[in-house]
Amino acid sequence: MTHTDARADQASTAELVGRLSEQVTTLVRDELALARIEMVEKGKKAGKGAGLLGGAGVIAWYGLGALFVTAGAALALVLPVWAAALIVTVVLFAAAGIAAAAGKNEVQQAVPPSPEAAMASGRRDVDTLMTAARTGRHS
Repeated sequence: MTHTDARADQASTAELVGRLSEQVTTLVRDELALARIEMVEKGKKAGKGAGLLGGAGVIAWYGLGALFVTAGAALALVLPVWAAALIVTVVLFAAAGIAAAAGKNEVQQAVPPSPEAAMASGRRDVDTLMTAARTGRHS
């Protein structure tokens, strides 16, 4: 192999490395574009699904109201209308009170909103490292 053949091999190797670099860059760029398009499509579907779920929740809320009216109407068959309405109202307020008490209890258990167990574990780790460092210096 002559000196010019070596240069030709080096040139073709450098050319191949350059082409490989360009192709990898193009491939990565294309993959990122495809990922972006896919995420946009999934985002659109998730938004549409969330809207449908929200609509279903509103309809269910109205259905629950209709159920309460039905319960009052059924009670009105055996009681005066005012008594039936009062019973349904008292039951609803009682359920709201129970839910509020349970919610308050959950909130109190969550306060303060700091990761106390993780912080305590971190303090123990730091204390262990400090003890090991002190022991290592004095030995």
